[in-house]
Amino acid sequence: MKRSGPLYTLLAGLLLAAFMLSLNATTGTKSSGYGSGGAASVPPPPPASTTSPPPSSAAPSPTASTSPTAAAPENVYAGRTDDNTAAVSISVRDGKAVAYYCDGRTRESWLKGDVDDDGSMRLTGKNGAKLEATTRNGKVAGEVEVTDRKQDFTATKAVKPSGLYRATNEVRGAKIDGGWIVLQDGRQVGIFTRDGKPSAAPRIDPSTGAVAIDNAWLIARPVTP
Repeated sequence: MKRSGPLYTLLAGLLLAAFMLSLNATTGTKSSGYGSGGAASVPPPPPASTTSPPPSSAAPSPTASTSPTAAAPENVYAGRTDDNTAAVSISVRDGKAVAYYCDGRTRESWLKGDVDDDGSMRLTGKNGAKLEATTRNGKVAGEVEVTDRKQDFTATKAVKPSGLYRATNEVRGAKIDGGWIVLQDGRQVGIFTRDGKPSAAPRIDPSTGAVAIDNAWLIARPVTP
């Protein structure tokens, strides 16, 4: 019986040690599980673009002021020849003018020149094209000569989206040049030239200038001198 006393004491010590080891192991497992679970529940940081907007979105005013459609010409005129076979549009700004003559099929010409203080203008283009006209009371009236054919015309002030538009680019290796006159009643007269071969131009969206060419989108811009 005297020997059983130390044995019980040793056994009690072993049980206590086993309990402490089990308690430490359990506490360590819970701590490890919380750490991994907490890391998984935290979402990744958002992209930089969502927390700090790009400079252009933070300052839209300069972007708008430099857009091609924002810099509108001082005056644009659009109309037709007196025989109603072609259209003429003239853009005037700071004493300069650029004009476009187009029959919507094969005959077209871009012309440019100065505008005198009295509103008269004498514009010239390729292959001897000429335009002489005078601005009076919000109208431009005169004569245009393209491919040795003279025609009288009258053009009135155009209000957007009517006006004069042009698109130049290269699509699939072909040089593209398109001109459009959008008349006040919404009609469009234009020629689309691919590598020097003219044809009737597809319609543009005057509000955006978008036009589909060979399954590609081009943007026609308002024409200024």
